[in-house]
Amino acid sequence: MPLELVTLPALSDNYVFLVHDSESGDTACVDVPDAGPVLDALKARNWSLTDIWLTHHHHDHIGGVDDLLGHYDAKVTGARADRHRLPRLNREVAEGDAFDFGGEQVGILDVSGHTEGHIAFILDASRYAFTGDSLMALGCGRLFEGTPAQMWESLQKLAELDPETLICSGHEYTRNNGRFALTVDPDNDALKDRMDRIDIMRGNDEPTVPSKLSEEVATNPFLRATDPAIQAHLDMTGSDPVDVFAEIRARKDRY
Repeated sequence: MPLELVTLPALSDNYVFLVHDSESGDTACVDVPDAGPVLDALKARNWSLTDIWLTHHHHDHIGGVDDLLGHYDAKVTGARADRHRLPRLNREVAEGDAFDFGGEQVGILDVSGHTEGHIAFILDASRYAFTGDSLMALGCGRLFEGTPAQMWESLQKLAELDPETLICSGHEYTRNNGRFALTVDPDNDALKDRMDRIDIMRGNDEPTVPSKLSEEVATNPFLRATDPAIQAHLDMTGSDPVDVFAEIRARKDRY
């Protein structure tokens, strides 16, 4: 059975994730924009926090760490390359590293692009990928520090995971991402169907995160820079996928 996953909204549009192993009682929190929702969820479930996993250094992903550590003696894991701007780490990791949690291996991918040193936590057995602001529901993070080539490479790593993997990303941006996606991929019926469902979900104040990787591959334009229809729509038929990705990202930045 997969480890239990809990999705918690935080701040105005962030998400926090709890991963719980009922056998050991271990609980990990992935990114901490705000400690409040995490403390409330732990108390409601009578869970104790043992681990904090950080994807990148932005304040809306680490701002609540110190508060959480005031309540729990949790082990903090983050990127070795980013240690100079993360809270104090108990475990420094890099791509190719893995550690055990709840009887599963948690693998590390370098998914830099949004920031340098951005990592994703991959649980192959449970089919969870905690991607922060790299691959997002119908989108990807803005390139604050990395290059288009770097982000494209990062997204390709994630696209190679099991199609059933749940992409646990950091924000509720899906509706706006989808509206933009339709401007570069207007004839994609799967995208249109997904947007109909997203509109209903958001109308009911339901989270659209996590999302399934197979659905991202079919509808997320940032994973689809090789798609002939998108390339044709952008007048970039036959272009290098990195250049196509860069054009899509630039258009989204202006959207």
